[in-house]
Amino acid sequence: MGSTRRNEALWGVERLLHAPAVYPGAHAATQPDKPAVIMADTGESITYAELEERSRKIAHLLRDRGLLPGDCIAVLAENNTRYFEIYWAAMRSGLYFTTLNTGLSLPEHLYIVGDSGVRALFVSAAKAEIGSQIARETPGLLLHAAFDGPVGGCEPLDELLAAASDAPLTDQPAGQDMLYSSGTTGRPKGIRAPLPDRQVTEPGNPLVTVFGDRYGLGSDSVYLSPAPLYHAAPLRFCAMIQALGGTVVVLRRFDAELALATIEEYGITHSQWVPTMFVRMLKLPREVREKYDVSSMKVAVHAAAPCPVEVKRQMIDWWGPVLEEYYAATETHGITVIGSQEWLEHPGSVGRAGLGVLHVCDDSAPGHPVVPAGETGLVYFERETMPFEYHNDPVKTREAQHPRHPTWTTTGDVGRVDEDGYLHLSDRKAFMIISGGANIYPQEAENVLTLHPAVFDVAVIGVPDPDMGEAVKAVVQPAAGFEPSDALARELITYVRDRIAHYKAPRSVDFVAELPRTPTGKLVKGTLKLRYQRTEAG
Repeated sequence: MGSTRRNEALWGVERLLHAPAVYPGAHAATQPDKPAVIMADTGESITYAELEERSRKIAHLLRDRGLLPGDCIAVLAENNTRYFEIYWAAMRSGLYFTTLNTGLSLPEHLYIVGDSGVRALFVSAAKAEIGSQIARETPGLLLHAAFDGPVGGCEPLDELLAAASDAPLTDQPAGQDMLYSSGTTGRPKGIRAPLPDRQVTEPGNPLVTVFGDRYGLGSDSVYLSPAPLYHAAPLRFCAMIQALGGTVVVLRRFDAELALATIEEYGITHSQWVPTMFVRMLKLPREVREKYDVSSMKVAVHAAAPCPVEVKRQMIDWWGPVLEEYYAATETHGITVIGSQEWLEHPGSVGRAGLGVLHVCDDSAPGHPVVPAGETGLVYFERETMPFEYHNDPVKTREAQHPRHPTWTTTGDVGRVDEDGYLHLSDRKAFMIISGGANIYPQEAENVLTLHPAVFDVAVIGVPDPDMGEAVKAVVQPAAGFEPSDALARELITYVRDRIAHYKAPRSVDFVAELPRTPTGKLVKGTLKLRYQRTEAG
């Protein structure tokens, strides 16, 4: 890439030197009674003054129990205001902060807790059963605390805080989240970045730098978060809003109509979604969609998965040109950004680089050379230094690095860059289907099927085939009012063949009651593919 494009791509990094100091404690002094977070379903809230006091007391508690900078703490909870108290205690104590996905099994929780080296565990009463099991089976915890009610083997957090110091903290080394990938293609990986070399009150948050001005984020922002806080984007964006002094409004869980009602009730100015949420809202009856006023929204961000072109067009028609998309990963190895007007000019693109330098490489050729514009390959981002490592897994860390450029990293996505520098994703390399020697990216067929009225949810996968190696199969959750049938299967196959090349279309359709998705909408294709591999083998 030329120097002009390189300079544009690195603008976010260079602006770190000029970013304003952002930290919620500063807003406790200027707007103590302003809500830092509101739970939309109950109206429960905590103010900036309360957030500052409680996070400071938790920080004292952690230090008194012997935790040191570089240690790790974890939270197991549903969406809850206490999340932020504990998060900011870690961020002002130089600690790593790990979240536990509430949908995991006990062995999966124990793996993450053990792998990350958790020294303090916080559990909500709503997760008491599995939380008490984790506490019992994790030796070496310096603190295991419960909130909102009792949890076996855990100390009551409120009682601990009543006895904790409330003295000002003179040293507040910045902490860092250490989150685990959702495991959509295998076992979760701990993503560990170096601890920032600064105090938490000093500038340096790259997300604030990349997104703050672009999205117009500030103390007047009212941000709706409809996804689980244990995932990277919801947690990080909520924290960014609080760092800037805005108000976060959290849904306990996503519901299409409730989300629209919340936008109207709270005058939401900013929000973040995944494409499956758009689909659910678009499939509401027109009279329901038109019932709610969403005109307060200045920016509606979406990410986490590629958005079908027709879905995004319909959302822009409905909400106006407020949609902003970014492409990134929990690894924060790079970011692309694109606004509504840019997207209408480059439909299907996820944008141009806003953090890191973008490269598309041929991973089938020696040395993984960069391919010309328009050609498909593995997506890498170049940074000045290696931005992360997979905790306790140097092999996977090396696999994410370019063989000739160790500060170029990939998470396995495939795409192409057009002549204007806009990235167009094809799919994840792990999901590619090889049928009769042809490479097929299932996202194309999924995008077509998503808005068919008979389809509530869909996944397209490759299944073993004795003649073709793999055959393309659609796994469909029917929409309400539609019954599985051979006739419906034929209709869906024809529907796809009328819109994309026949060899990319499903050769068969299976109907299921539900597809495996994470609460943020990511399809867990590894689980689905394994199910069919076992069926074929058995």
